[in-house]
Amino acid sequence: MIVNLLRFRFRDDVAEADREAVLGAMRRTASVESAAFGTVGRDLGDPAEGYTHAYCVGVEDLAALERYMHDPVHLAGDDIVLPALARLSAVRFTDDADPETGAKIVALHLAKLAKYPDWERQLNAIPA
Repeated sequence: MIVNLLRFRFRDDVAEADREAVLGAMRRTASVESAAFGTVGRDLGDPAEGYTHAYCVGVEDLAALERYMHDPVHLAGDDIVLPALARLSAVRFTDDADPETGAKIVALHLAKLAKYPDWERQLNAIPA
């Protein structure tokens, strides 16, 4: 299992209706075929850290992760989600014993960045 946990905060100028649209897009992404589980909601961490919400998704393996990353629902959701975020932090972990799993995940991420340069630009615009 590979788990991706995102903590985030909306930009101050994002209206409540737009925030709901973002959360809806995240819920759709967390429900794609390749996701074993997913959830989105309030972040319960220390408010001083600056995060208000969290997104968590689990995928079975690297093949499922690649499908998840390129799923049309995920790609469309990113165009709704990323411009609305003021802050974003990611934590990833796995129960896969292969010591190369981390490097393989990075390679998938880099391949997506190369394929979708606008996605990279949107990600890089969000402070951690």
